[in-house]
Amino acid sequence: MTSTSVSTGIPVGTSPLSLQQEFLHMIDHGDEAGPFGPRYTIVGGWRLTGELDLGALQGALDDVVVRHETLRTSIVRSGDTPYQMVLPPAPVRLEVRRLEAASPADRDRVAEEFLNDLEAGKFAIEEVPILRAFLGRFDERDAVLVLGGHHTAIDGWSVHCLMRDIAAYYAARRERRAPDLPEIRQYREYVAWQRANVDSPAVVAARAYWRENLAGAQVVPIPTDKPRTEETFFTAWHRFLFDDGLRSGTAAWAARTASSPFMVLLGAYLMYLREQTGESELVVPTFTPGRQLAWIQDTVGSFYNFLPLRTDITGCATLPEVVRRVRATCLAAYQHEIPFASLLQEAPTVMDAAVSGNFAACVFQVTQSPDMMYGGQAGGLRIAAMRRRVLSAPVGSQIPDGVLFGLEVDPAGGIIGSVGYTTNLFVESGIVRMISDFERVLHDTVGQPVSA
Repeated sequence: MTSTSVSTGIPVGTSPLSLQQEFLHMIDHGDEAGPFGPRYTIVGGWRLTGELDLGALQGALDDVVVRHETLRTSIVRSGDTPYQMVLPPAPVRLEVRRLEAASPADRDRVAEEFLNDLEAGKFAIEEVPILRAFLGRFDERDAVLVLGGHHTAIDGWSVHCLMRDIAAYYAARRERRAPDLPEIRQYREYVAWQRANVDSPAVVAARAYWRENLAGAQVVPIPTDKPRTEETFFTAWHRFLFDDGLRSGTAAWAARTASSPFMVLLGAYLMYLREQTGESELVVPTFTPGRQLAWIQDTVGSFYNFLPLRTDITGCATLPEVVRRVRATCLAAYQHEIPFASLLQEAPTVMDAAVSGNFAACVFQVTQSPDMMYGGQAGGLRIAAMRRRVLSAPVGSQIPDGVLFGLEVDPAGGIIGSVGYTTNLFVESGIVRMISDFERVLHDTVGQPVSA
């Protein structure tokens, strides 16, 4: 008979969900479209060049399951209180496929189509290990490795931590030595820390900040293309590339305003929203990595956090004026960041306008950590992250509702963009129009010469 902890209500020897996971559990409706459904996935792709040792790769995949408990943790939701249970290590399923391209120059497109096809697949949350690998081979020296898992358990940062570790284990196996890897802490340790600090002075102060900051506020609702229904839906992804002038302009304005590319691009986005809505006090949700603690930088788990940013740009006529206010908003939000589940207790109506009627929320996100995208040499292989994705897809990784507008400033040139949208609410032509209107605002703001 399994004993249950009186304090937590879950079996002894198990761990509660993190607050991030609790929020996902709260909004799940038990269908395929929800965050515990089989389409709520996260994937990453890498090009592998060189002679590939399949045995060493399989061994490296199995090694990371031993190293990272999250990959062998089952989320149990059958009772009143969901919990996590660490299981013994098991082999990772590695599927090998042959890829065909008309010419060597066509391989990048085929590789991206391969990644899109896999992202459109299903991954049941019950599957353990919570890691699946697919290897597409053009020939003996050119391959594509795709890693995928369930997004309730691992985030985008984790995927690249995993690739770094897989590369280290692969090289170690090829060279018959121990891997050179840092010590790590496990996700359950983070959950225990989070629970122990839920009423700490810092968290209490953060709750007070959000209660005051979001008083009377609503996330900006964007009109949907279709009325809300209960119909089954997918998430489609429209991808695009903004020109390099916008990338260099973003970098220049970030330097000019002592801010980040995210702050500059968010400033331009607020100017776009003001044009569209006529409003100047705007609440825009974004995702953060949620990894403020130094000791969880190498931990695999679900840390990403939903954060509503409230900025009043009344009276701001120029981009620098807007960015200065955005910068102040962001710095205060980062200083007081807490999981959205806790934040929502202090501002319970902040999402109401954006999740009802013929409206939805648009989350604005900018990837700012190029070093996170693992690439390098390992065991005779050259590994390059597939970050420059430009092929749209009718089905991809699921978002629970609305729109996710993502940008990445690419050092190789341009700004890479992707907009995920739920097909029950939006159509691609409407999304393309949104992107076009925002691009126009970008050219009118970050695309202009930086003033002295």
